[in-house]
Amino acid sequence: MDREPGLSVRLKLTLSYAGFLVLAGALLLALWVILLRFFPDNPMITTTRSGIGGALMPGRSGNQRAFGEAAAAVLAFLLAFGLVGGWILAGRMLAPLARITDATRMAADGSLSHRIRLPGPSDEFRELADAFDAMLARLEAHVAEQQRFAANASHELRTPLAITQTLLEVARDDPNRDSGALDERLRAVNARAIDLTEALLLLSRAGQRSFTRENVDLSLIAEQAAETLLPLAEKRGITIATCGDITPTTGSHALLLQLTTNLLHNAIVHNLPEHGSVRVKTVMRTDSVLLIVENTGERLAPQLVSTLTEPFQRGTERTRGDHAGVGLGLAIVKSIAQAHDGTLALAPRPAGGLCVTVQRPAAGRPR
Repeated sequence: MDREPGLSVRLKLTLSYAGFLVLAGALLLALWVILLRFFPDNPMITTTRSGIGGALMPGRSGNQRAFGEAAAAVLAFLLAFGLVGGWILAGRMLAPLARITDATRMAADGSLSHRIRLPGPSDEFRELADAFDAMLARLEAHVAEQQRFAANASHELRTPLAITQTLLEVARDDPNRDSGALDERLRAVNARAIDLTEALLLLSRAGQRSFTRENVDLSLIAEQAAETLLPLAEKRGITIATCGDITPTTGSHALLLQLTTNLLHNAIVHNLPEHGSVRVKTVMRTDSVLLIVENTGERLAPQLVSTLTEPFQRGTERTRGDHAGVGLGLAIVKSIAQAHDGTLALAPRPAGGLCVTVQRPAAGRPR
């Protein structure tokens, strides 16, 4: 934004200090003149007046002129002293602001690793510097995460395209190749690319919070997701159990259903080879609602569990089959939970498997 040039803050403070000092001196001299004129017989006034040669005695214009000259000299001294002292004091007070300004310019040029680290006890400038350092730290972490996400997304999207190109080149070089098998593989690769693209779009939509909030019940959403994924669970020999309280909350029904579906899908796919189980539970608290999804499976290290919500991270080797996933399931869950002012917690089960808890603000206790 273009602005007209103006006075600097330091000059404004200097003029303010000097003006206040001159005003205080003028008021003091005016008070002294009033006392001399209207209370000349006061013992304190008489003593002081005699000590300075009878200033402002009636009929003594010379003394009056001398007093006026002295008052002018005093005011001039106060003005000069206020300007010099105010300039120095303003410079000392605004020195931290110069460091903050330099850090802002560096951040605007792309250097997010710089920190102000203003020393000294806490005051307004140091609180501002600490808040700016915290903002830079969050921005640096966010930019690094976005760069890592972009690199991973590019790699994941490049893989199906490279496979498609290879299959087409092989088919071109071998006209006698079975077209049915080629068509089936191309369809599978294309489906994976579509799933990945839709997951990326959903992740972007959840992060932007561009959705309409409405009253929903997490327990009904959990039942709906369980019914949808029941054929997949039966195919893998896994049982799904749902239970819990009525859990009213507010948010996007579609996104919360996607969150629950992703959790259930993750629990089904990453489970025991046979005789596994998934348990979905909803809990109503005083001011929040909980969605808990537990599944059996392999034992997971806490260090591994802490990375599962990062994009394109998988707890085990990539699953081959019709429900391989694209590595964005829990990342989408985390993004949707944060967009709904909620939290996501992952913990390994002692017997193996994972326990995921989503906590959201409640819309009000049911009757």
